[in-house]
Amino acid sequence: MVGTKILVVDDDPNICDILKTHFESEGCEVITANDGLEGVAVFKTASPDIVLLDIMMPKMDGQQVLTEIRKDSPKPVIMVTAKGETFDKVLGLEMGADDFVVKPFDLKELSARVKAVMRRYQSHLHKEDDDDVIKYENFEISQNRFELKLKGKKVDIPPKELQLLYCLASNPNRVFSRELLLEHVWDFAFLGDSRTVDVHIKRLREKLEGVSDKWALKTVWGIGYKFELYN
Repeated sequence: MVGTKILVVDDDPNICDILKTHFESEGCEVITANDGLEGVAVFKTASPDIVLLDIMMPKMDGQQVLTEIRKDSPKPVIMVTAKGETFDKVLGLEMGADDFVVKPFDLKELSARVKAVMRRYQSHLHKEDDDDVIKYENFEISQNRFELKLKGKKVDIPPKELQLLYCLASNPNRVFSRELLLEHVWDFAFLGDSRTVDVHIKRLREKLEGVSDKWALKTVWGIGYKFELYN
């Protein structure tokens, strides 16, 4: 946690000040932005380790900011939503959010969430390349490099789709429930709606169609999904 650079994007100056004071007391470097456009600009210039991102903001809302961040970066983003605020958490997960907190939040809990998300992200970065790469016929994936190659060609793929595919491919023939995939990939408790997993699987199947007859993403009805290898 010490030395972590945190970007707080919130249109409430009091929230920014509270979070800046709190995380600086824990040894972090904190940068703030007060609207979505400023948040995107600061993200690009400051290159923070993690972003705490408000949902409702002027000029550009949190979902739009997240979309812009995910075009270029897999850096962790924790969304912040006001109590009673209408927000589709499943949509947020599909867009690439790593976690959610609700205002008013407990600062100790928020610190714990930041630490958990950073641990998961850093664990991917610190893997040795040779251990990280998974290869099958016409298929190569590296979570460390955030890279997928099909038939030898690099394929553009959003971070969460890649992480989901990596999770399944690194455990061939193992069946994962939707709930377990949410926990493994998004590091987030089951929300009562598994649409986000189904949507990501559908998009992955479109990318993988016709690549090989030696493996496939399979649905196990009533349970979940698996990366199946054929003999």
